[in-house]
Amino acid sequence: MNKILVSIVFAVILVLGINKITNIVFHVEKPKTSAFQVNVTTVASTETQKGSESSQDGDIIALFASTSATDGAKVIKQKCLACHSIAQGGGNKIGPALWGVLGRKAGSIPDYKYSKAMAAHGKVWSFDEMNSFLVKPKDWIKGTKMSFIGLKNAKDRAAVILYLNENTDSPLPLQ
Repeated sequence: MNKILVSIVFAVILVLGINKITNIVFHVEKPKTSAFQVNVTTVASTETQKGSESSQDGDIIALFASTSATDGAKVIKQKCLACHSIAQGGGNKIGPALWGVLGRKAGSIPDYKYSKAMAAHGKVWSFDEMNSFLVKPKDWIKGTKMSFIGLKNAKDRAAVILYLNENTDSPLPLQ
């Protein structure tokens, strides 16, 4: 029994000792800047900037004419379907089912466990409410468990809202 205990202690000391020695021999300092730099150039016209600013202020309906629900289906396929289902009768995934979300009270699906913030939000999902939420969910509803970064492009948000409005039993009027 003593031999086994001594062997285990010796093995632990040996592993820790080798770890310390290799850290001394192969000392590596972390660089101050990242070795991989990404240079991004953005070109935006003043019309695009004005359009996205006005749509964030609630003028999402004006953007409906410049996009379609088909475009929204593409955006939803890329950004939303990993966490949400959109099909009628589709179940909840990581996020709640989105069939009929427009016109429905936030946090109201009974078989989904919403964050306290979403359950307390209590507003009905209108075009403007959904638009503001999709810009950056964590900023619109503080404490939501939705970790999505948001849709910065106003045209994409309008397309998604049009698509969500088509995927319901009672679409909201586009006025």
